Amino acid sequence: MYLPYIRGRQYELLALRELVTNDLLGDYVIPIIEPVKLSPTLIKTIAEYIRVGHQLAVIRNPGVGSFKEDIQEAKHDSKEGVYKSEFQKLYDDDIIIKSIILQKNAQSLLNYWNKAGVLKKNLLVINTDRDFLDLFEQEFSDENPCYALIPDESAFRRRIKRNRVILDDKFEKQSRNADYQDIEDEFFSDDHLYFKDDGLKGFADYSVVGNDYQEGGFAPYAVAIHIVYFAKDNSLRVKHFVSDSNEDISNPAKKFYEAVSKLNTWYQADPFPPTLGMKTLLSHYDNETYPGLGSVKKLSVMHHLELMGKYLSEGK
Repeated sequence: MYLPYIRGRQYELLALRELVTNDLLGDYVIPIIEPVKLSPTLIKTIAEYIRVGHQLAVIRNPGVGSFKEDIQEAKHDSKEGVYKSEFQKLYDDDIIIKSIILQKNAQSLLNYWNKAGVLKKNLLVINTDRDFLDLFEQEFSDENPCYALIPDESAFRRRIKRNRVILDDKFEKQSRNADYQDIEDEFFSDDHLYFKDDGLKGFADYSVVGNDYQEGGFAPYAVAIHIVYFAKDNSLRVKHFVSDSNEDISNPAKKFYEAVSKLNTWYQADPFPPTLGMKTLLSHYDNETYPGLGSVKKLSVMHHLELMGKYLSEGK
């Protein structure tokens, strides 16, 4: 099972929604959303997964963003109050996997779920902090969570033995988009090849976004498109397509076209069955249209997740 860990920013949520609406995830991809904001996009995304009956894990105590404060401060007679009410109703649906990060506020949430009759065997637990290994053993000594996401470290492997999923940041993020010009092509992951041999229930990563979280964006000097693909040995590699006119922040549409032109040249030289994300990127090249930087990231994430879904569904 592949569990891509996605921070709930607008374009990442749109990517998840578009994939499930078009039935492009397959049966072996369960996205994990760490909500960063109580937003209508979050509500619509969760609702769409419930509508089509595709499991989705949603973290109830996110470690980044303003989601917790948004929930706490939402007034009953406000639009935020409506979002809160709708989120809580959707979260109770059985399609949604109740998910928790083991951190300072985890014990109270586990106590709440226990009183509410939520079974521990139906939880997804993320434990990346050694200081909370004792809490994991205390809470799950008799009943294991359905998925236990841990780092690839021996301390966690020794103490968490069942339903383990390795969560690893595979994306080597550079400080500037222009820096990808010096890399162009690099190894991404082979976890999909070996996770069963390692006794794991699945594997997880942060797609082509990475674990680093920033509240706001900024206008970049360079535009970079990150595309994951299968090498001949079935490992995953990532290609970086970078614009050339990177002296200032002007004309992002031109920068995008420079980058997507390189993507088109690469793809046409050795084409493979295109994903929806890839088709859409190539159509922007053909039509000389600019979708905006948020959509570029959305399409790269869509491509990666659909690619993995196809691979796992084909049972390679």
